[in-house]
Amino acid sequence: MLSIQNLEAKIDNKNILNGLNLNINPGEVHAIMGPNGSGKSTLANVLSGKNGYETKGQIKFNGENLSDLTTEKRAQKGIFLAFQYPLEIPGVNTNIFLRTSLNALRKAKGEKEIDTLTFLKLIKEKASELGIDEKFLSRQLNVGFSGGEKKKNEILQMKLLQPKLSILDETDSGLDIDALRIVADGVNSYKNKNNAFLIITHYQRLLDYIKPDFIHVLSNGKIAKTGGAELGVELEKTGYTNIA
Repeated sequence: MLSIQNLEAKIDNKNILNGLNLNINPGEVHAIMGPNGSGKSTLANVLSGKNGYETKGQIKFNGENLSDLTTEKRAQKGIFLAFQYPLEIPGVNTNIFLRTSLNALRKAKGEKEIDTLTFLKLIKEKASELGIDEKFLSRQLNVGFSGGEKKKNEILQMKLLQPKLSILDETDSGLDIDALRIVADGVNSYKNKNNAFLIITHYQRLLDYIKPDFIHVLSNGKIAKTGGAELGVELEKTGYTNIA
């Protein structure tokens, strides 16, 4: 599904990624861990097509080179990014934003746009699965939301848009245990053999709820160590001191 070869990335003349290699297959959950400044969020930004980075190397998604595709085009191909700090957008109704996003994807696929009544039924169903109150959907997008509400809204978007590759950039940041479980349940309920996840996190606690197939440790802009779920437990005890 995702193939990254010798990826380099820099911003403001500072090298962040230095020859990173990674392959993700359908049905897999990969976690990225590492100290601050190791390149975790940069990797998420580059994969989503965020502007401002100078890159070298190759990124292929389902066999297609992503280098020249905009963020919008990558989303249409099935790449979704849940932000560490979701933006507040005053004046934009959450329901309208979600319906517009869904219809943009449907249009890109040559499908008929979803009508209002069908959408409302669908979004209420998805919100109910995440324990989200319907009143939440009529509010301005992320305005006045708690950290947990913003993260749950991101997972709601994911379940609605049904991406092939979901990139979660420190989604567990700032969550209490109840919100963490809701977010994890949302991810676990969406996992299947046809999609994949790249989870970026500092802490093992999220990986207690979302079991990764692989954990990769970033150091100095490249993957320094790879292991199974047990690697996260090891890192919780030892830290990154011995990771080159």
